[in-house]
Amino acid sequence: MRKAADDQCMQLAYEQALSAAERGEVPIGAVLVDCDGKVLALDGNRCIEFSDPSAHAEILVLRKAGRQLANYRLTGTTLYVTLEPCIMCTGALIHARVGRLVYGAADPKAGAIVSQYQVGSDGRLNHALVISSGLMAEQCGRLLQNFFKARR
Repeated sequence: MRKAADDQCMQLAYEQALSAAERGEVPIGAVLVDCDGKVLALDGNRCIEFSDPSAHAEILVLRKAGRQLANYRLTGTTLYVTLEPCIMCTGALIHARVGRLVYGAADPKAGAIVSQYQVGSDGRLNHALVISSGLMAEQCGRLLQNFFKARR
């Protein structure tokens, strides 16, 4: 059951990444769902559009869900994102008490989950994320590679 839901939610995140690319943004998409699998928020990167370096897909969905639930604590939620989160986004996930993170492609340059740092799973903080990685990794990674190849 969880596998099918994970696949469906990551597909939604991927569609958000495609939309971000169409807007000229780095193609990263995110979806946040509650413990019953209900989509609370979805979005893609909007740093350029908003002239905001913090307008990563993860941050945007946390903000939207927090407003919707009138609570900055998002316990019991799962975040699906197409790329391993950076330090900023991982910190926000910890502070929001997101329960589970599912990401697609690893980010060897800036990933804060396993690639460069192990924030949220190293036991140093008062909240630990349950982490699943690699879902649609090839497809998510290819989208980013093609985006940057076209920019060069």
